[in-house]
Amino acid sequence: MRLGDLRRSKNVEDRRASGSGRMSVGRGKGGILTFIIVLVGAYYGVDLSGLMSGQESYQQTSKLESSEEAHLEDLSSKVLASTEDIWGEYFKQNGMAYKEPTLVLYRGATQTACGTGQSAMGPFYCPVDQKVYIDLSFYDDMRKRLKASGEFAFSYVIAHEVGHHVQNLLGITSKTQREQMRATSKAAANQISVNVELQADCFAGVWGHQLTQQNRLEQSDIEDAFNAAQAVGDDRLQQQSRGYVVPDSFTHGSSAQRLAWFKKGLTTGNPSVCNTFKKI
Repeated sequence: MRLGDLRRSKNVEDRRASGSGRMSVGRGKGGILTFIIVLVGAYYGVDLSGLMSGQESYQQTSKLESSEEAHLEDLSSKVLASTEDIWGEYFKQNGMAYKEPTLVLYRGATQTACGTGQSAMGPFYCPVDQKVYIDLSFYDDMRKRLKASGEFAFSYVIAHEVGHHVQNLLGITSKTQREQMRATSKAAANQISVNVELQADCFAGVWGHQLTQQNRLEQSDIEDAFNAAQAVGDDRLQQQSRGYVVPDSFTHGSSAQRLAWFKKGLTTGNPSVCNTFKKI
């Protein structure tokens, strides 16, 4: 990737010097609040146990930044800036204002408006606070556990999460949430989740298309992203962890689906082709 001349985003919040904390939830109307927390957590896939523990704790940690971490921080900031420019222009062309998301860098665990974010969850987007959360150690997980490496592969993950932010701004998130609440089966609800994730993959491809137009990518970069898209397919992850695959339990899509939708966005550069929904 050739990003050396790109600006850094001003929307990066670095929490790596702070450890995890837990917030207590008061009683009183706790039953209703707990129900809401469970619903939000179930839909967004975020661990909210920290909000329901009724305990408060805070740990302060400090760790020197490695040279690799410093590079990944710089890369993340520039990738975020590129998404701001690309999506900002798209929204402008369609008569809308693009509200830029914040990228939060953290270690281990951190508090979010969606509950307690943990590095074991991987990168995620919280639509409540409109922030993307990532522990930079995920880069090592990609290389060692998922066998996916390369700067563009890592960048694709950030662009995918920003894709969820785009969905949120366009009203797709709330619409699909309502559809999922009305789903008549777990399999049907899972399929809606798959559609949401595949669209975010396609949106990430749209971002990648603009980088290719700017001559910032080598063919090897694109192949790295293809490998990453396949590596996070539900079928491959289930096969690795369970030894078998249960398609009805997919929530992100198969390797083939994730690759296909990323390629669609990458080839066309047109967000309108990213309609992964049939009836929503």
